[in-house]
Amino acid sequence: MISILQYDKVAASDIFARVTPEVNVEDIVADIIQNVRKNGDKALLEYNKKFDGAELDTLLVSEAEIREAMQAVEPRFIDILRHAAENIRKFHARQVKNSFIINDEDGIVIGQKVIPVDRAGLYVPGGTAAYPSTVLMDSIPAKIAGCPEVVIVTPPSASGKINPYILAAAHIAGVDKIFKVGGAQAIAALAYGTESIPKVDKIVGPGNAFVAEAKKQVFGQVSIDMIAGPSEILIVADGKTDPRHAAADLLSQAEHDKLASAVLVTDSMALAEAVQAELEVQIPLLERADIARASIDNNGRIIVADSLDTVIDIANELAPEHLELCVEHPFDYLDKIRHAGSIFMGRYCPEALGDYYAGPNHTLPTGGTAKFSSPLSVDDFVKKTQYTYYTRAALERVAEDVAYFAEAEGLTAHARSALIRTQEKQK
Repeated sequence: MISILQYDKVAASDIFARVTPEVNVEDIVADIIQNVRKNGDKALLEYNKKFDGAELDTLLVSEAEIREAMQAVEPRFIDILRHAAENIRKFHARQVKNSFIINDEDGIVIGQKVIPVDRAGLYVPGGTAAYPSTVLMDSIPAKIAGCPEVVIVTPPSASGKINPYILAAAHIAGVDKIFKVGGAQAIAALAYGTESIPKVDKIVGPGNAFVAEAKKQVFGQVSIDMIAGPSEILIVADGKTDPRHAAADLLSQAEHDKLASAVLVTDSMALAEAVQAELEVQIPLLERADIARASIDNNGRIIVADSLDTVIDIANELAPEHLELCVEHPFDYLDKIRHAGSIFMGRYCPEALGDYYAGPNHTLPTGGTAKFSSPLSVDDFVKKTQYTYYTRAALERVAEDVAYFAEAEGLTAHARSALIRTQEKQK
């Protein structure tokens, strides 16, 4: 059963569970990366057999498999995927930044170019659940950014197939290639390339502890979005919140993973007790009841604070991945929230709406990193290059200042490189 705690008896840092892996993930992942670098596709095929029970001859998903998936998925779900994709495109299209140029002084041109990365690699989890929503959320921003090539890696089933819902989502999102491999070995393949899988410039997408560690170890060889931990939700609720709704929303995260954290913070003890009771009613109704039960019992919390202002302070301290503002006037509190991955406003905006359909991204910073990190966006798939142009006359106007600045730092060659051009005779 979930615990109810008074805020004055628990530190904010203790509210969200911080889970330490039980095995030495770092060394295991390092060995996997080294093997993939050395043996390429051979290593990947061996890992598919070892970890997924899949004996494959090729890693690339064929066009025929994609067509088969589109036929296998029910038409209603295809329509929902298309509507969700349109909402995601509409939201992320507003994130596009343009190059700029400044030339308001004679002889001087400065500017910045916004350039998409050449190739983006997306990790899509498999295992206990398949996530076509992640396909849409990760690939559509990359396409809007203008990436010439977007590839997916995702673990196969024991039969060597990819979940048809994932393939359908990839097709709708315009993904270029899909490869049948998961885990740390998939991250290694994206980072270094193999005979089949091209080396990418950016790797994004959530995964288990081995995937997260692999992303950490290949960072620098490639760029990554973030190191994501177990999923988490923080519900800020007043006493008028329906306890059935709050319990359902807590369980929407708890069913993800036994390590997920679901937390309710309220100023109402009556609501806290009602939600505690309601969780016991709803958990047995879930298909993933065993996972939800472990998450709620081990990592779940209900915190009772003295006021909604204190509740908001707790939310900012925790910087949660998902934050629900289940209060009477949510927009009164929006500006007070400084740290959260994604905010869900009001009593009729469950976090699940953001997971699938509304448009804002669901790949979010976890573990308090929302204090300095942002949701996945178009910005993750572009880089910026700046440029400078001066005529001789423009340089002459500032060369002495540049040289003076350089000499103040003890860099006389820098100073000379500016002065030598202005002291030459005009040819």
